[in-house]
Amino acid sequence: MYRLNSAPTPDAGTERYDFERPSKTSLKKAMHELQALGEALLLLPDSRIDAIGLPESLRDAVRTAQRTKTHEGRRRQMQYLGKLMGKADKATVVEPVREAVAAFQLGHAKDALALHHAERWRAELIADDEALTRWTAEHPGGDVQQLRSLIRSTRKEAQAHEAEGPGVAARHGRAYRELFKLLRTALTDQETADE
Repeated sequence: MYRLNSAPTPDAGTERYDFERPSKTSLKKAMHELQALGEALLLLPDSRIDAIGLPESLRDAVRTAQRTKTHEGRRRQMQYLGKLMGKADKATVVEPVREAVAAFQLGHAKDALALHHAERWRAELIADDEALTRWTAEHPGGDVQQLRSLIRSTRKEAQAHEAEGPGVAARHGRAYRELFKLLRTALTDQETADE
């Protein structure tokens, strides 16, 4: 018959040590976070991945994951990538990867915000004549004549489309796109001048 030894009691003169180990759940959570970071790393352009200075084994795992097409193969490669990142030094590998991914995502968010800003201005300029006055006050130095011409052409295109009838799919013409390009360029130029 086997007998389990119980932990020694403090009365017996021996000390009991309790070591705090991370729970299995927290280890799995950390591994999933590293896998998610690895997936975000795959979305970076090659030039940014090379600039991070990853160890060769990790860089090879990233390249392999980028080439893997099957779902199961990619899943396994992502697990392997997470495992490599878990073994890597946090300060020299994981944190630079986090920073590079965050910077890349922030750049995309800024681009999307700038596009929405240009779209909002375009809608306002087409809908209201007073918007042109606000635009010229906020963005002096632009070609107001070209802007007026594009606004008029866009409005004419919209009226022609309405005359075609309700069953015709919405389609925007050349002036609508040119107006957006002009606004986007002006907003980008102003952002670079402000920085």
